[in-house]
Amino acid sequence: MIRYGILIWVAIWAHPSTVAADLDWNNLTMGGTSRIIQIIDGDTVVLNPPINGATEVRLVGIQAPKLALGRTGFQAWPLGEESKAALSALALGKDVTLFFGGRKMDRHSRLLAHLKTSDGVWLQGRMLRSGMARVYSFADNRSEVAALLEQESLARVAGEGIWSHPFYAIRTPDTVGAFIGRYELIEGTVLDTAHVKGRTYLNFGEDWRQDFTVTVQKKAHGLFEKAGIDLLALKGRNIRVRGWVKSYNGPSINLTHPERLEILDIAQP
Repeated sequence: MIRYGILIWVAIWAHPSTVAADLDWNNLTMGGTSRIIQIIDGDTVVLNPPINGATEVRLVGIQAPKLALGRTGFQAWPLGEESKAALSALALGKDVTLFFGGRKMDRHSRLLAHLKTSDGVWLQGRMLRSGMARVYSFADNRSEVAALLEQESLARVAGEGIWSHPFYAIRTPDTVGAFIGRYELIEGTVLDTAHVKGRTYLNFGEDWRQDFTVTVQKKAHGLFEKAGIDLLALKGRNIRVRGWVKSYNGPSINLTHPERLEILDIAQP
């Protein structure tokens, strides 16, 4: 039985007026049409008939609150059931067209695609704008991230969905150490930058051995350069980064591509 609160949220989030913009479908490659017959969670669906031999699709570019789904010892994230219900209201039983903008399949044999329903709804955009998911990109699947971030930002500013829950709050360099092993968004001012043995470091505290640090490995430098981002010039800038928090001389995030970095202020001349 669906809770009353979920029904209210689904009614609001399923309404087309909640989405401000679409993405440029011409930048993507069409990959076939099928019908969604099952919703696994807020970012994974099952198709019939299969496309390219696969039946499951991971909605590329977003991360919905995770459900336990039978995993032993895994604690479901808050609003997971609500996210699944929202996607069900939008897509279950509907025909969708798949669009690819990067790697087409993950290690679990799930297709990685943007999905557009037969009535013109971009599922990723709708889930982000409703606050039922957040942007989650990869170095080999970065297409249309700017459009994804726009939808997420609108929901975050409005406090929609996950953005009103403390589990998904934006962290600061001083608080992120309590969230090792989790995917987080962190905002702060870069205190100093350094380039050491092929890696670039963005330091947010006086003691790089204990304070929060963002690292960029040598193999990723070309992506930032192509995007016009001078990492060493970020000293003194206010930025937002996202990724899995690890313990490496204090809390740390490894940035693999520029779409996981947002510069929040304007550079001074």
